[in-house]
Amino acid sequence: MEIMHSIIDDIPKISVITKIEVLRFNTTPESYRILQDFVSESIILDLNGIVVDNTISICKSRKIKLPDAIIAATAFVNDITLITRNISDFKGINGLKLLNPWDLPAKQA
Repeated sequence: MEIMHSIIDDIPKISVITKIEVLRFNTTPESYRILQDFVSESIILDLNGIVVDNTISICKSRKIKLPDAIIAATAFVNDITLITRNISDFKGINGLKLLNPWDLPAKQA
């Protein structure tokens, strides 16, 4: 999670869907602990009517998986940058701010 701390100066905000996606995989106990720590340090953004309405609009305007549409709508409604390695899943959603942390220049020692 060091990469997250290097690009987020504030408390991370994540969709409730992101929490589910991150913690649902069977992984090593150490990896799970790291992910659980990240989630517990984050603000969890729940679904609400505005996010639901934006999710519906996104789904009607493009082919996208429902969890991705919810994550995108959550970021858009809360005016936060969506940090993802899968930029292509979200490109073309009007007004959505995207950042791929793997595209950032490496820190100089």
